[in-house]
Amino acid sequence: MSNPSVIEAVAQAAIYWEDLPVGTRYTTSSRTITEADVAAFAALTGDFNRLHVDAEYAKASIYGQRIAHGMLVASFMAGLTSRSIPNQLMEGALFGVLQNTLKFPRPTFIGDTIRVEIEVVEQRPTSRPDRGLISFLRKAINQRNEVAAELGATCLLKRRNPAVAS
Repeated sequence: MSNPSVIEAVAQAAIYWEDLPVGTRYTTSSRTITEADVAAFAALTGDFNRLHVDAEYAKASIYGQRIAHGMLVASFMAGLTSRSIPNQLMEGALFGVLQNTLKFPRPTFIGDTIRVEIEVVEQRPTSRPDRGLISFLRKAINQRNEVAAELGATCLLKRRNPAVAS
């Protein structure tokens, strides 16, 4: 029998509930939010709030400039998270997201670059021995190292070895 190739080995890699103890952290790649992103999101959603699309109006606001839609930032967080290696390795074990909480402590401006810092904040078993709950805190961090958005997500994952579940 020959050794599996690197691609086959990676394809077999997976992250399960047991692999994500409280305190586990990782960071995604980053993405810059452009004027085109904001315009496209406004067109797609129909959200043409002047703080997002009217530069003259936004100059007179408390922000002094246009801001990105909060849901655009949350959508970018979802995209950056889904592209991360740990998240891709969870795909085979992920049953779904059961709960989300979202807040925006700071605005995100056109031209800001965000990354997502992810931390496991809770791990608990369920009544089913083959599944467990993981709660993540995901923070969008801009290029000034400010928290622009926080997303709490509780997910249901497969357990690696249900026979030894506690």
